Amino acid sequence: MIARITGQLIQLDAETNTLLLEVGEVAYELMVPGYAVSDLSDRIGHAVTLYCLQYLEGNATGGNLIPRLIGFPQQSDKVFFQRFITVKGVGMRKALRALAKPLSDIAYSIEDGDVKMLTTLPEIGKRTAEQIVAELKGKLGSFAEQAAQRPGVAREPLTDAQREALEILLQLGERRSDAEDLIARAADAWPEVASTDALVQAVYRLKAGAMP
Repeated sequence: MIARITGQLIQLDAETNTLLLEVGEVAYELMVPGYAVSDLSDRIGHAVTLYCLQYLEGNATGGNLIPRLIGFPQQSDKVFFQRFITVKGVGMRKALRALAKPLSDIAYSIEDGDVKMLTTLPEIGKRTAEQIVAELKGKLGSFAEQAAQRPGVAREPLTDAQREALEILLQLGERRSDAEDLIARAADAWPEVASTDALVQAVYRLKAGAMP
């Protein structure tokens, strides 16, 4: 099994999401997710390293199995992809086309239950988006945290207590975006609050209409 490959990027096809990577005298064809096409577009002629996932495509009963190689710019991207394809109805090809935006943004939308945003991804309709949220929400927190900022909202990195409070609020059924807003407001309103429990209590005081 090829786990990682380094070579010179000699060709990139945005229509098919494929590339050719030259390693010595051999050129490997790899499929890549949609977001990686734009990431790699300025790397043609340069050496790149991709983390790989192999699978067989076709009908096993008919004996028409074709080996495929998928490449990811980061090891964590490969992990995300492997989780994404566990969703019912989302296969390898569909996932490659669907992941056309930064993975951290997609993860954030899943954790936030944002079905509308997910339907903007290629080949993802409302029903599939709802299925993705149902099966993956609560499992992609580490990927969602990698989002530098949501549109129009810049945030300071969460403290340990704030991160723990966020997880508690999510478990209590709060949307991620709402929970983050409430934590930020509580921290501004009561800067002396430092512990996780106190921060969660402060959040619910805000929700009840309490003023600092």
